[in-house]
Amino acid sequence: MLGRKPGTNVFRPRSPEHPEDETFPGLLLLRPEGVMYFFTAPRLAQQILELRLAAAPRVMALDLGAVSDLEFTALRRLIDAEEQLRNNGIMLWLVALNSEVLRVVQHSGLGERLGRERMFFTLEQAVENYHKGSSGSSVTGSTT
Repeated sequence: MLGRKPGTNVFRPRSPEHPEDETFPGLLLLRPEGVMYFFTAPRLAQQILELRLAAAPRVMALDLGAVSDLEFTALRRLIDAEEQLRNNGIMLWLVALNSEVLRVVQHSGLGERLGRERMFFTLEQAVENYHKGSSGSSVTGSTT
């Protein structure tokens, strides 16, 4: 779970050492790390579920910048999670996908489902878009 260092564009894991870090009501920022594959997918899914239930977000943004590869089982879990979230009125956004992870997402159908509107180059763009949407009637994304 991430927060933003005040006055910066630095996002870092939430910790008692930095209670001043900014969070955004209704927006859950998460950053999994490493390779997402069949062995890590169930544990990661459980951790994300627990964080989602505790935060009750309108939007859950996954910063995948530290994910080097997305294996089929993990991708399947991500597709299922997006559907579950959507059915619960929560939007999933993907952020900072490297070229390999982006290719996998785009070829899975998830990329089409999310569209360019729910994928971002940076967390800063996602937060900015969230703030714009919070004052309006809907929240969408953009990779501009």
